[in-house]
Amino acid sequence: MKNQIAWIDGSWGSTAELALPLRDRGLQLADGIFETILILDGHPQLLNAHLSRWQTSACLLEMAPPPTAKWLTPLIKEGLKQCNLDNGNGALRLNWSRGDRSSRGISLPQSNPSSTTHRFWLELNAMQPCFTPLTTIISCHERRNANSRLSRCKTFAYGQAIQARHEAQKANCDEAILLSTSGELCCGSTANLIVRRNNYWLTPRLASGCLPGVMRQQGLEQGWLQETQLEATPEKDDQWLLINSLSCQPIVKLDDHLLRAWSDPEGLWYSLLKPNNTDTSPRHTD
Repeated sequence: MKNQIAWIDGSWGSTAELALPLRDRGLQLADGIFETILILDGHPQLLNAHLSRWQTSACLLEMAPPPTAKWLTPLIKEGLKQCNLDNGNGALRLNWSRGDRSSRGISLPQSNPSSTTHRFWLELNAMQPCFTPLTTIISCHERRNANSRLSRCKTFAYGQAIQARHEAQKANCDEAILLSTSGELCCGSTANLIVRRNNYWLTPRLASGCLPGVMRQQGLEQGWLQETQLEATPEKDDQWLLINSLSCQPIVKLDDHLLRAWSDPEGLWYSLLKPNNTDTSPRHTD
């Protein structure tokens, strides 16, 4: 049984078989954007929200518009069938690069961006959502740029996240939390931060440079999550979690601070998959 598959240029194959041209700007310069979408019981979750962010990111970075839901839907269905995920759980990654380099250097093409010169590919893997607790550090070496357009987009450039995660693992922890260039709390290497404090749910403001995560946005739209400026030192009885489309993990240690874990991260995470239900706020108060 296949547990992963990919598509590019009209061909299906394994991620080990299919390849990008060496001159692709996404490969050489990390000049591209992507979305990671949860597959739950054979169905893409919050697909429209992900594609909306994808389109917004492309516009912000002056790329051509990426594929639409109408074009993608039959391709995703075929991929789920080929990967035996018709009724399973997995992760779908949609990739959009600026295409092949026309010459050396980093300058953008002088012509208007065109979808015919950009490149799309997808990857689909079987996986299960993760809810295990985490130990964390505040990264000493990496900070998110609060003023960069790139901080507002899910780009291919993950060098900073890799270094922050490596820094945490060298300190015998699972994950790093990054401050921003403004000095405030920002996010984890691959997830948004949410904090339970004095019966309120809080998350760093977008002005910190954190990624506008889809699950984070769900909490804001449902009305139980609030944006604010957060400092690096936990307050008494805080409960911290890192959340993205594939996981919701309570933090039990931050540097030398021991934190009380939120007891139902799975329930909180599933509540965010209900965009039309206004009664989804996490009520458990531990």
